[in-house]
Amino acid sequence: MTSSSRPVAAFEGLKLHLTDVRNVFGPAWLVMMADVDAASVITAMQSGASYKYGLIPILLALIVPLYFIMEVAGRVGAATKKGLGELVRENFSKRLSIIISLPMAVTDFLSYVAEYAAMAVGLKIIGIPPIVSLPVIYAIHILIVFRQEYEKAEKYLLGVSAILLLAYIFFMTRAAPSPYYSLLPAKIDKDFLFLVAANVGAVVMPFMLFYQTTATARKAHHSVKATRTETLIGAIFSEIVMVAIVFASAGLNQNIAISDSSSLSGAILGMGGTHVAYVFAIGLVAAGFLGLVVISLAGSWGVVEALNLKGNTWFKIYIAESLPAVVLVFFFNDLIGLVLTLMVALIFVLIGPVVAMGLLARNKALMGRHALGTFDSIAFWGSVVVVVGCGLLAFV
Repeated sequence: MTSSSRPVAAFEGLKLHLTDVRNVFGPAWLVMMADVDAASVITAMQSGASYKYGLIPILLALIVPLYFIMEVAGRVGAATKKGLGELVRENFSKRLSIIISLPMAVTDFLSYVAEYAAMAVGLKIIGIPPIVSLPVIYAIHILIVFRQEYEKAEKYLLGVSAILLLAYIFFMTRAAPSPYYSLLPAKIDKDFLFLVAANVGAVVMPFMLFYQTTATARKAHHSVKATRTETLIGAIFSEIVMVAIVFASAGLNQNIAISDSSSLSGAILGMGGTHVAYVFAIGLVAAGFLGLVVISLAGSWGVVEALNLKGNTWFKIYIAESLPAVVLVFFFNDLIGLVLTLMVALIFVLIGPVVAMGLLARNKALMGRHALGTFDSIAFWGSVVVVVGCGLLAFV
């Protein structure tokens, strides 16, 4: 190789390296970070306030089912280049596709209320009133996908996910309570089991399946191997963020645990001083915004795929679906009750799409060499049983 060709080769190598990095951080990473949305953050705060470190081992253990379920979602999208709603419609029936999409749309609306309400709390702490912040958030969430090109929107969302991750890691280092709390719960009662169910509901949500399959399908260069690596990294980091929030929230007094938007604001301000509260508020806004965009995309994609709608119909749905939630936030205060109930309900809404996805992933005619083998099938269905089984704890 001549000396003049070496810089060119180095440059080409750098471009290849950057492409590899881009492949690692894409749909799976975003959906994992969106998994730590505002509703999940509030669930983690309530867990830390009520049971200190007692739920941390469970959160870490949830990395396993989170990975095995979402790996299949990415695998299906990468292998077929189609979204989950479209695949269910083509391989089962339009009716079934609608049946598994509509419950997601209902729970998505409740998620929008939680995301907007939590972002309103975070921005109010910073000094921006909801009457200003909510319309601006809604407008930005429209603009970020205005040109309807997923990969361009993804770049902005990756930036938001970085803010979320850094904010909560910083927050944990500044707001950490006593390190002497036990990793075992002081008591296992009905409320503890309900919070276990809520945290399990927060770890795998229906929108995640729809988003990861469709978003991965829209990235032509995203391979099964790349999405598998990305899913593993995302699963680990999403649960680390949840643990960080539980860890820092353990300093809250259980007797004044979070109960509504006002107490959420007070709890944040009481966890390490004004500057630390600002960092947490920024992380809460980033979590809510990322969740809002990803859930909106998943919902709009799922509906148009189920109904076989064409053109830019998904964008029209995207614009309209969360608008009522912006208005409802001004009349709604029981944020925490909504969030915890929503987390448990999501487990049962998950059953339809996750079973359909598992059956599709076993179809060799559809998946080719990427069809689930024996080990992958056991890991996937075992994870589904664990997640749904834990949901039943809420009714113990």
